[in-house]
Amino acid sequence: MQKITPFLWFDDQAEEAVNFYTSIFKNSKIGNVSRYSDEAANVSGRPKGSVMVVKFQIDGQEFMALNGGPHFKFTEAISFVVNCETQAEVDAFWENLSEGGQKSRCGWLKDKYGVSWQIVPTVLARLMGTASPEQLKRVMQAVMQMDKLEIRALEQAYEQPSSTVQKGASEQ
Repeated sequence: MQKITPFLWFDDQAEEAVNFYTSIFKNSKIGNVSRYSDEAANVSGRPKGSVMVVKFQIDGQEFMALNGGPHFKFTEAISFVVNCETQAEVDAFWENLSEGGQKSRCGWLKDKYGVSWQIVPTVLARLMGTASPEQLKRVMQAVMQMDKLEIRALEQAYEQPSSTVQKGASEQ
């Protein structure tokens, strides 16, 4: 058993959300589905027999989803990072997870359930880990100008010769 399991509180869309997530990620599956009993329904105000908790895995990571009612909402204070090896992966996760949701800046999006995701190419960590201060500045400037992160543009910002940056800055 995994030591830490993310637990997601939905109003009444847990099962729908779990189906959505497991359809997007490989190596994903739905586990046990618990339903509200008479007693739990009376205490919670939820309908008897409706889905209470769904255990599931996304790419092998265990999660739990609860239909707990409208008391709490998701915010960007918690997000899930999806590390992508290729631009095709970035593109697919960006489009699939944002369907019905909201695309944002710097690789962030909210899905149609309000859960925040960061779709990040793995090359970004490599570039930032080996960058000079000047390269790091250029890469971060590129990230800040993007919605969906584009690997080639990040690599170009990293590789850009110093004279080009200074020349471009003085012409502005």
